[in-house]
Amino acid sequence: MNTLSNPLLDFSELPRFEEISTEHITPAIETLLNENKAIIDKIRHDDQLPTWQSFVQPMVDANERLSRAWGQVSHLNAVMNTPELREMYNKNLPLITQFYAELSQDQQLFEKFKQLRVSEEFDLLSSARKKIVENELRDFRLGGAELSPESKQRFLKIQESLSELSSKFNDNLLDATNAFSLLVEKADEVSGIPEDVLYSARQLAEKESKNGWKFTLHMPSYLPIQQYADNRALREKMYHAFYTRASEFNMSDDQSGEKRWDNMPLINDILALREEAAKLLGYQNYAEVSLATKMASSPSQVLDFLRELAAKAKPYAERDLQELQQFAAKELNLPTLEAWDIPYASEKLRQARYAFSDQEVKQYFPEDKVLPGMFKLVEKLYGISIVPADSIELDHEIQYWHPDVKLFDIFDAAGVLIGRFYVDLYARASKRGGAWMDGAIARRRVECAQHGSTIQIPVAYLTCNFSPPVSIDGQHRPALFTHNEVIVLFHEFGHGLHHLLTQVDDLNVSGIGGVEWDAVELPSQFMENFCWEWDVLVEMSRHISTGESLPKALFDKMLAAKNFQSGMQMVRQIEFALFDMHLHYDFDPHGDKTVLQLLDDVRKEVAVIIPPAYNRFPNSFAHIFGGGYAAGYYSYKWAEVLSADAYGLFEEHAEKNDSGVVDNDTGSRFRQEILATGGSRPAMESFVAFRGREPQMDALLRHSGMAA
Repeated sequence: MNTLSNPLLDFSELPRFEEISTEHITPAIETLLNENKAIIDKIRHDDQLPTWQSFVQPMVDANERLSRAWGQVSHLNAVMNTPELREMYNKNLPLITQFYAELSQDQQLFEKFKQLRVSEEFDLLSSARKKIVENELRDFRLGGAELSPESKQRFLKIQESLSELSSKFNDNLLDATNAFSLLVEKADEVSGIPEDVLYSARQLAEKESKNGWKFTLHMPSYLPIQQYADNRALREKMYHAFYTRASEFNMSDDQSGEKRWDNMPLINDILALREEAAKLLGYQNYAEVSLATKMASSPSQVLDFLRELAAKAKPYAERDLQELQQFAAKELNLPTLEAWDIPYASEKLRQARYAFSDQEVKQYFPEDKVLPGMFKLVEKLYGISIVPADSIELDHEIQYWHPDVKLFDIFDAAGVLIGRFYVDLYARASKRGGAWMDGAIARRRVECAQHGSTIQIPVAYLTCNFSPPVSIDGQHRPALFTHNEVIVLFHEFGHGLHHLLTQVDDLNVSGIGGVEWDAVELPSQFMENFCWEWDVLVEMSRHISTGESLPKALFDKMLAAKNFQSGMQMVRQIEFALFDMHLHYDFDPHGDKTVLQLLDDVRKEVAVIIPPAYNRFPNSFAHIFGGGYAAGYYSYKWAEVLSADAYGLFEEHAEKNDSGVVDNDTGSRFRQEILATGGSRPAMESFVAFRGREPQMDALLRHSGMAA
């Protein structure tokens, strides 16, 4: 097939998104799979002793081509989902899954890696390449390479089924989210909802030639209703719809009579298959399989860590709830605080206690000021520069998957291009919820007969779901971000910098590749800390009407409110992490206890807010059922200990030198020891190299307002 005739097979440029159509997917995947199989078959039957160049590198090259092509398809399926694209994605997903599953079970390749490991060649490899070989040996064992032929076939079938179930879980969640909308026609029923939210809701209604306001379950519409709507019945109706998504409460019958969208049967199947796979590999449970590639050594260590945090946080959570209940009863005439009252009452209490609201703060954070401000921060920290990409890229126009998307270039101090990233910030119906970073192209050194040795520039996707810009009274207004959305943006950019600022030249351990899952959140959560620094925020703020920067008095109120209800927030995250770990550690998917009953038990142990019985949170817990966080959701808290402690070094430097925390010397050290090293060495070694010691919990407790 002519490479240029199929944009998915062109690896010389940035992805050609505007030219990709569904008809390109299957031919491209078939071509690349056939090429890979031929290359691997040749390697498999090579009688020479395996070396890096003759054995490892050809597989790396072939697999990268496949992963880059499939990565573009997966990305489009997440951000520009259509029925046709979804059909092609789900058609090819089993082929991709089968290829990698069979590869991880290949006994001949496994034996060749073992030969390489004990050869003299291994001793001459770089530390990064030694790490890759060690990781490959581990992953072959986790992939079932040591199983009997019969067990290998079953294990392969399980991997294919799990891949399909996870994809279906995400499809159901997106469909159920998009299927719900609520039209409100009376003005008194939308009292309290912010003007920009109402404007967007009116535009949605007008598109359908209806009067009133159309609300959806997408976060820019849903969350402000929960926080600001005075209409309690409206809050309850939206809460019920949101927390029963993809459950038996909103199943849909198609023409064949098949029930759709209920994710609970999928959850039960996923858990049973994960347990079966773990036992085939010789593990007691899936949690042990998951932790084989993480910093934490055992499920009991994770549970002890979470319960230690819970013991410290729960008294603060109970105090938070008691204060909220007293305030709601006295000031809001809410003697009984229901789940749909919590965000509303919390926002009212925060306004009363600290005399500001999220909406007031939001007016100071337009997108066209926030992005440059964030870029200016990392430029100071790491000695880089970030500029919008040129309109011409190697004689080809840069192509985007949506008109709202932007591309930026990163240059080092010498003016050399070292990374590029796309930014896709706004919510839309074709886009799955949440925020994430993903790699489009990873850094590596490429050997070329014509051009010699060159560095492949890494490229990242930064994706969020914020409210888009609007035109009010004929005037364009840029997107406005709440302070929490600014934090989310910084978080994802931290992931992006981990991918983009790597200095590792070997693909499998450059950027976030090969980084232990419970350490991968370190750079992202580290970046969040700067969202609470005056010198940073004042540079990235401008009032949408007056043009003034964020007032110091308002910032002081925000800082005073930083740990508002931090106890409640922490135990909520611990609740999710304990639920996830128990699901994959000591929960019997074939037993009498249900998933919901397990969640109830966890809530009784650590939660201070018990939601209504109809709440179906697990049905939308995409992190563990539709993503990669199974038996790993604890990673957020685990890495938060690392990130808070790492940021503590910046604080110590600022205090010692009576300066700000934005310090280039400490930033350069963080870049060198954490970001640049990627997965080329264990995360603990990288942390110790930066901090000078192993991590301590003190900084996290202090940052959360829970220090003694």
